[in-house]
This record gives sequence, structure tokens and C-alpha cells, in this order.
Amino acid sequence: MTDVREAPAMQPTQAQPATGDFIWYELMTTDAEGAKAFYDAVVGWNIGEAAADFQGYRMINRSDGKFAGGVLPLTDEMQQHGARPTWLGYIHVSDVDAKVASIEEAGGKALMTHDIPNVGRIAMVTDPQGSPFYVMKPIPPAGRENESSDVFSVDQPQRVRWNELATSDPDGAVNFYRTQFGWSQDGDMDMGDMGKYRFIQANGVTIGAIMRKPPQLPVSSWTYYIGVDDIGRAADAVKSGGGQILNGPMEIPGGEFAANARDPQGAAFGLVGPRK
Repeated sequence: MTDVREAPAMQPTQAQPATGDFIWYELMTTDAEGAKAFYDAVVGWNIGEAAADFQGYRMINRSDGKFAGGVLPLTDEMQQHGARPTWLGYIHVSDVDAKVASIEEAGGKALMTHDIPNVGRIAMVTDPQGSPFYVMKPIPPAGRENESSDVFSVDQPQRVRWNELATSDPDGAVNFYRTQFGWSQDGDMDMGDMGKYRFIQANGVTIGAIMRKPPQLPVSSWTYYIGVDDIGRAADAVKSGGGQILNGPMEIPGGEFAANARDPQGAAFGLVGPRK
């Protein structure tokens, strides 16, 4: 890893992931100090100090010494242009500009494209249903070209463990992500009136699911479920830290528990883990 002052964003363990993988997660927030206090208590992270030369960007440190993502403080200008507290995922691509053109041709939208020195090229885009996310081609750190990101894990705490898309057009979304990123869709769970909960795979790993957007959600969006050591402890920390538990904790297949929450600044996220 290069010095965080040279590469304050999403470089740490992202050198050469497979195309289509989630390689970084980022919290955009109006109160970075408040977010640090909240998520450190809920998840067990240690969100770092602000980087002086990149809009106060902060690295999210895991207890194993590696990184879980980053925190981007929202400036007044960003908020005036409509930015709100939210979690966003980064998907690896081999060519950002070509992918942006392909996404636009498929009915998505490009919101911005940007080069980050020593880190890589990124673009914020939306899918055809309006769900925002990033695509990124990272610059591998010298001598670590063959490493891959570990910010996503199917079973480890302090990482995102599940990526869930609630969308106004599940069929269209499945086709879009399959075409753009090579994902597959294998298996589903019947949710009655809400339709099917469709499991999605990237490079052979089940990374989450696509479902129909419930009426109470105003727009199509991704929810990222963060792994915790104890769902009861984490849910209590959400409430004592000024956040809200919106749903759950509920038992999920396999015996663990999941919950939907909102942090004190308004960003929605999920939690998943055992009950101890």
C-alpha cells in the first residue's frame, strides 16, 4: 500500500481483481466524525483520520489491519448538486470509458468520470432503473500487481457480506448486470407478493440478490450488508448511537441474522451475522 496521502481512496488490496467484482465500498456522509463514532461502535472498525489532500477522505480500517472501504465527506457543493448520505459500491472493469459508453447505450447514465492520481480511474453511473454505483479500473501498487480486493467476503465480519439490489425492474436489472459485468443469476427464493429474491453470482461466487423494490422505497437502490460479530450487540449499538433499525434482526437461511438500518446521517445499510 502506498502512503494514504498519495492515494487516499481505494487502493489497498485491489490490485488485480476479476472484472465484475465489487472491489471497494464508500460511505458518503455529511458528518465524517459522527460516522466514525457510529460505525466503529456498530461494526468494530477504526475509521482513520482525514486525508488533507483529498477532500478529507478517510480509510475504513479493519481490526485485522486491512481496509474495508472509505468515507467521503460531502461538501456543501456536493449537497447542492443533490448528493446525500449513502453507501456506494465499486465494480472492477478493465476500461472505464468503454464501460461507461456501454452502460449509457444500455439505458444507464454517467454522472461523473474522474482520475485519482496513483489510485485509478473511476466513474459514477446509474443502471437503467436509476441505482447508482461506481465502476473502476485501479492502478496496482508496485510489487503487488497480483493481489485482489478482500473488502467483500461471504462469511467474514467487518467486510460487506451481501449486495442486495431493490429495483423497479428485476428482469431488466438481471439482464443489465449480466451483460455489463458478466454476472450470472442462479437460484431464487419465493417472497410471495414481492416476487422472487434472485441470487446473483460474480466470477462463480454468490455475492447477493436482486429483488423487486418494495413500495416504501422511493427509488431503486443497492443495500450493502456489513458483517458483524454479534447481530444483537450491533443492533443495540445502532440504536444507542443515534441510528435506526428499520427491519429485523431476522433469521436468514443458514442460521444467521440480518437487519436493515439507517445511520444518524441518513445512509441506509444492512447488517448480517450470528446472534450470540
